[in-house]
Amino acid sequence: MILVTGATGYIGSHTLVELINAGHAVLGADNFSNSSPAVLQKLKTIVGKEIPFIELDFCDKEAVEAVFRTHSITSVIHFAAYKSVGESVQEPLKYYHNNLLSLVNLLEACRSFEVHHFVFSSSCTVYGQPDSMKIDESAAIAGQAASPYGNTKKISEQIIIDFSATYPINCALLRYFNPIGSHESGLLGDEPNGIPNNLIPYLTKVVDGELPYLRVFGGDYDTPDGTCIRDYIHVVDLAKAHQLALEKIASGAIKGVEAINLGTGKGSSVLEVIKAFESATGHKVNYQVVERRSGDVTAIYADPNKAAELLGWEAKLGLKEMLSSAWNYQLTKKIKH
Repeated sequence: MILVTGATGYIGSHTLVELINAGHAVLGADNFSNSSPAVLQKLKTIVGKEIPFIELDFCDKEAVEAVFRTHSITSVIHFAAYKSVGESVQEPLKYYHNNLLSLVNLLEACRSFEVHHFVFSSSCTVYGQPDSMKIDESAAIAGQAASPYGNTKKISEQIIIDFSATYPINCALLRYFNPIGSHESGLLGDEPNGIPNNLIPYLTKVVDGELPYLRVFGGDYDTPDGTCIRDYIHVVDLAKAHQLALEKIASGAIKGVEAINLGTGKGSSVLEVIKAFESATGHKVNYQVVERRSGDVTAIYADPNKAAELLGWEAKLGLKEMLSSAWNYQLTKKIKH
């Protein structure tokens, strides 16, 4: 059985769908700190059956051990972490406590209950502000991450690497770039509690009239249009990569700890994304360029060759599909309500 932490979150919920569709037995777990129990019913509608689930805070060591004791866990995919760059700058201790303690508790449980297969939700933020925009896995890890969030991912990777020296764990550190988009059903999407910190859910709420305007953080970066450049990847493509990574680990194709970039290999600026959204949906985006946000890097996108070679994976959905599906989620959610 695969334990999926952060299972009702954005990427975790999409990954559950891919795992179940591929025939895997799963156990979802979340504490709903940045998601909703309503996601469970949506998952049931999509996959056609109830998904085994337990409400759990992974910072609670005894509760984590109890789950491993009462379920036949063979693998872990770990998503449960706070993820906002901006919030991490304002509340660093919140991020260090949650993101690191939850990982340590999980790894200790893996050792106690002899679980050897692990997929970790990492991030391109571990590279900090790179020397070149296109990044492969040989690029230097930042001496100083751009944000406390990025630093928790960097430290988490090192914790896993150090742990692997004392315990035979096989792990994929999936460093993904900027996931956007939604499931084709319109039932799953990026729906954090409160006001979104990420670009696309904020943008769709602005277009739908829930928020007044989109803030574009910084128009004076050293890029063609002055706004940050990122590698945007469809969340469904990303979810499938987690399924493939776990299957490669189980087959023995991945041994030890492997860092793998997940991205399209193409960078898009914030203004390019806005224009692409307007083109894909026919809706204008009300935005204002404001001051830079602390913790943001200028430009970064993936070299995805290792993912292709090691996982047999590549991103198949483009920016148009990403943005159209995100808008479809916003509309479907509104109809359901």
